[in-house]
Amino acid sequence: MTALSPAAQTVLRRRYLQQDENGTVAETPDEMLRRVASHLAQAESHFGGDVDRAEQAFYETMHALEFLPNSPTLMNAGTALGQLAACFVLPIEDSLVSIFDTLKQTALIHQSGGGTGFSFSALRPQGDVVQETGGVASGPVSFMKIYDAATEQIKQGGRRRGANMGVLDVTHTDIETFITAKREAEVLRNFNISVGTTSGFWETYEQGTTYPLVNPRTGEVVDHEDPERILDLVAEMAWATGDPGLLFLDTINAANPTPELGHITATNPCGEVPLLPHEACILGSVNLARHTDGRRVDWEKLRSTVQCGVRLLDNAIERSTFPAPEIETIVSRNRKIGLGVMGFHDLLVDLRIPYDSDAAVEVADDLMAFIHEAAWETSRQLADERGPFPNWDASTHAAPVRNATTTSIAPTGTISMIAGCSASIEPIYTVAYTKQVMGGLEMTNDRFVEMAKDRGFYSEALLDELHGRTSIQDVAAIPDDVKQLFQTAHDVPAEQHLQVQAAFQRHVDNAVSKTVNLPESASVDDVRTLFRRARQLGAKGITVFRSGARPEQVLGEDPLKEECVSECEYVAEPGQ
Repeated sequence: MTALSPAAQTVLRRRYLQQDENGTVAETPDEMLRRVASHLAQAESHFGGDVDRAEQAFYETMHALEFLPNSPTLMNAGTALGQLAACFVLPIEDSLVSIFDTLKQTALIHQSGGGTGFSFSALRPQGDVVQETGGVASGPVSFMKIYDAATEQIKQGGRRRGANMGVLDVTHTDIETFITAKREAEVLRNFNISVGTTSGFWETYEQGTTYPLVNPRTGEVVDHEDPERILDLVAEMAWATGDPGLLFLDTINAANPTPELGHITATNPCGEVPLLPHEACILGSVNLARHTDGRRVDWEKLRSTVQCGVRLLDNAIERSTFPAPEIETIVSRNRKIGLGVMGFHDLLVDLRIPYDSDAAVEVADDLMAFIHEAAWETSRQLADERGPFPNWDASTHAAPVRNATTTSIAPTGTISMIAGCSASIEPIYTVAYTKQVMGGLEMTNDRFVEMAKDRGFYSEALLDELHGRTSIQDVAAIPDDVKQLFQTAHDVPAEQHLQVQAAFQRHVDNAVSKTVNLPESASVDDVRTLFRRARQLGAKGITVFRSGARPEQVLGEDPLKEECVSECEYVAEPGQ
């Protein structure tokens, strides 16, 4: 396997490599890749393909750290558990039977390494009547707390803590309780929450009128609310805690490839995969840092990696087991995959383009357009070989394709650590820091160190000085052009975060997990403006994080809206 950093080796040893009955690590990183490649390649035999050739191709792209599938695939492929998907959405109907049946499925998904999203919008509001008993309903947030408590007790696959996304429609009569649910730091620790909005809400906001609050049990309008007050409250809470985010459900459903099968009301925990009830999605990410020659993008290599990645992910659907028959049915009929990227900031460094520049947005647009086209080209080829996804005739796709979706931008928390690259499409957080997971991992940006040595300003003392700093812009020893290339998440203006997100979203079937970092000095008005701006730019959702908003942290000594510890596991909050 391509040389791994000490941090990558620690992550693999603690979370990915198989263990014997005594808890002793029983495989090497290379053996892990062989296990994964062999298991996934077996799907070729279902369609008369070349198993050995596929296995070698899958192994080589992972071995070179050019592409990695999501964590459950690395952990579970070729094992008794066998569940390979990272992202799930489960339905919750307005009954105790549904609530607790879904909780059971949630526990099984978390145990296997997946993350879960739910819309709680069907649940009757707090104080409403319970006709069966003559009692009083406790409302959606109370049941979210039950899910949160259960999640707290379940380690995902024995290695990862569970993660959930809770969504409530803005028209629900308990919306204010939901928005303020995480005001206390220890409440809903295993949940990210988002308010579901549609054009109806935004039209009343722009017109200065009220919008209806609806009791989901009866469908009756019970009150009217001021949308400006609600958006102000969301902005205030997001400013203070990082939650809630916003989902633009009308934008999401306009891109729903199977509208005849239902309406999308929720996403996975990180927001990058909007899914129908019981749907799941298997993710994987191309390491863009491995697709340059040091100064230019290697487009042919990138195309080859995307083609290999899409085939690998489609094979993963064939070779995965799922924790409930309803999930297996819809996954096999829609075959959604989410190929994304990591190492975007590293690629910009190689191209000598600052993250905060128009050129960076142009690169994002060009890259994802290329990847999107290559992914769909491969899906069409797979449809020729294997047949289109079974629900294709009920989809919006004009030509036969193998997958209802092919692309998604996930946070790539631990797999980017394994790959030794910057996370997802995010700017770096700093050039040297201690990541506060697994007892503390020492992280250093190799590109910065290499450039510092080449330019003659490197020293151990300088690296010590930079350790944990959220910006290097005021360090006199670093040349100005180098400072520009290594702008951190807090150097990059919020508008640029959104512009990069929007550029990728234009060429993504699912959604984009992206955090808009804000300085501690940012105001509630700033947050509200960003919410409106995200909608204008065509985002499917938005989450912001203001420095200092939460005491929990993963990186360094300054609270940030940190990247996920894994694709569907949050220590802090989500980006959509």
